[in-house]
Amino acid sequence: MSLAPVLKVLLVDDEPLARLRLRSLLEACVDPRVVVEAEAASASQAQQWLREHACDLVLLDVQMPGPDGLQLADALRQQVEQGGRSPAVVFVTAHVEHALRAFDLEAIDYLTKPVRRERLQAALQRVAQRLAERAAVQSRPALASGAAPADDEAVINVSDRGRLFRIPLSEVLYFKAELKYLTLRTATQSLVMDGSLSDLEPRLGDRFLRVHRNALVAKAAVRELERHAPSPGADEEPPGTEAGEGWAVRIAGVNVWLAVSRRQVAAVREALAAQGS
Repeated sequence: MSLAPVLKVLLVDDEPLARLRLRSLLEACVDPRVVVEAEAASASQAQQWLREHACDLVLLDVQMPGPDGLQLADALRQQVEQGGRSPAVVFVTAHVEHALRAFDLEAIDYLTKPVRRERLQAALQRVAQRLAERAAVQSRPALASGAAPADDEAVINVSDRGRLFRIPLSEVLYFKAELKYLTLRTATQSLVMDGSLSDLEPRLGDRFLRVHRNALVAKAAVRELERHAPSPGADEEPPGTEAGEGWAVRIAGVNVWLAVSRRQVAAVREALAAQGS
């Protein structure tokens, strides 16, 4: 008998037939096993249910009456940024054009209708893996509470294209969310790794700063903050302009500019001031 944990799922779709089909597909998925805790026909109903109940995963449509699925996913992401907990999100939709935005909101997967059982199974396995990684972090109290890692723990293991790298955190300049994956950047290499910034951030302690929803930066690597970033050159990444904010930070050693959310500008300034103290 399998001892694998059961995923508790909330289905959110305004079409009853779509929810029924998802239920049928989920019943056919055995690794991991799934229990549908509840259904909601709108993002508002889902939010109301989540205030009083917990689940591991929300299978979420995009276009629905009232607030859409992207707005619900954004609200759940903000809960995590504010230190709360929220379920994983997998979008299930007929609209392919929202995929980039969905992964920007740290969705684990984006499935297009009609959904194939094999594709849904793969998404569930990714969710189960993410939950297992989160549980492993929480089992280490010092790291889960945000304390700085001890010297013998200050290494991150990265599996990139079949090779395993052990990267000292002291060498990491930043982590950046790129669609389904993260990019880890040092002065000499760029590696691709699984995971999400929300799961990674508690493990890094106060040596890293969340400058944007898609970037975690080593405070020691912060070199310059500008209101208007310069025109990108061959070795630069153009900074994003989230909602017209136009703030960007320059990363030491690699001449890369990363977008800075308006609410994080003060924290970046503090990191710069600390370097000069």
